[in-house]
Amino acid sequence: MTVLNKPQALRPKDLIALVAPSRPASEHGPRDAETYLRQIGYRVHISPNVRDRHYYFAGADEIRAGELNRLFADSEIQALVCARGGYGCGRLLDHLNYNAISNNPKIVIGFSDTTALLLALYSQCGMTCFTGALSDFDLGKERNELVESSLWPQLTSTSAFGRLPIDSDDLLVVRSGSAKGPLIPANLALLCSLLGTPFFPPLKDALLLVEDVDEHPYRVDRMLNQLRLSGALGNLGGLIFGQFNRCFTAEEMVTAPTLAELALELTHGTNYPIIAGIPYGHFRRRLVLPIGVEAILETSPPSLTLAEAAVS
Repeated sequence: MTVLNKPQALRPKDLIALVAPSRPASEHGPRDAETYLRQIGYRVHISPNVRDRHYYFAGADEIRAGELNRLFADSEIQALVCARGGYGCGRLLDHLNYNAISNNPKIVIGFSDTTALLLALYSQCGMTCFTGALSDFDLGKERNELVESSLWPQLTSTSAFGRLPIDSDDLLVVRSGSAKGPLIPANLALLCSLLGTPFFPPLKDALLLVEDVDEHPYRVDRMLNQLRLSGALGNLGGLIFGQFNRCFTAEEMVTAPTLAELALELTHGTNYPIIAGIPYGHFRRRLVLPIGVEAILETSPPSLTLAEAAVS
């Protein structure tokens, strides 16, 4: 198990940076997020490149990577919140100063494409990061209760969050059992993009939680099979499915296997628990989850519990 390098808990008046390591932020997103964060007691720094445009990126690779390195070296910055996903984080991973980052762990919050960055920080630095929120969509004028109620307690408390607020009736038990291990929540496509690189996270005995959006069933099948062929599915502690938005449509499901059927076929020969339906994915209502903290998966009744704090 990776030795965790936990950032310090957020305190009132701490300085939070809004960054754009992937696509540029929307026109009003950074200012709306700044207003909200100031209202709840934090100071805010907006990175100068958040609305720059270089092709579909918020600036050239060297600009975005340089800004991340600069912010991690700045002792006044306590947290980084990514503006949005899209595409681009993967191009920065070999340009980051992981030694310096390891010595200056900070809270990093992102989702979707920023999965690549968050998993790299975990695999290279042991940093606990947070996935499930973006400043453009979750910290501006439109917010949702589940994001807020799961995000701020984890950032500000050195106590374990405990059982996640999920109705067990909404969860599907695919294979019964119980397991304890580091929780690794990730976008499935971005996780697979890191296979064969130094930035793929250690998954032995882990509770792997995956989600995706706009992928046909055969593509989900292909990505899960890629994980199987790599050996990544063979030594998990448990497998958890979040929400797959616009992936398993009624028209396609006439001939396609269900997600549960795929899971059982592609994990044949293993006996770890599998559940589906965790509210983590490309929907407005989603949990914010920590990467790398010890969690407990139960199937009778189905539940997921965060057993340790993500900050120190």
